[in-house]
Amino acid sequence: MATPHTFDVQIYYEDTDFSGVVYHANYLRFFERAREHVLGAGELVRMWREEGKGFVVYKATQQFKEGAVFGDIVEIRSTARLESEYRVVFDQRAHRKADGRLLVEASIEMVCIDAARNPVTIPLHEKLRAMFAA
Repeated sequence: MATPHTFDVQIYYEDTDFSGVVYHANYLRFFERAREHVLGAGELVRMWREEGKGFVVYKATQQFKEGAVFGDIVEIRSTARLESEYRVVFDQRAHRKADGRLLVEASIEMVCIDAARNPVTIPLHEKLRAMFAA
């Protein structure tokens, strides 16, 4: 996808650690929500129920630049690229919405699987084609 998909996350007190900064593992949750919004929960449910295909995380890396704090709104910017016929890589960046500062960069590799948890070819119907369009 040429233009990053954006998804806003409100930072609540419960998202922070003892120092008042967002707990590092919570960014994985924020990135997951943003990826779900790229395609849409309805489409992901439909793929699983009708085609028996879904996505699982194969590899995740994060690099932390600065911490978000209680009250911040964080904009998650996501782009996706096909790495193979079975694997897609999401490059995701968390920016503080108020000042645009980069907080966290992540690379999340996803594999398409069937109900038996075997890798399968990613079904490239309309919504998925649009997601990977250059």
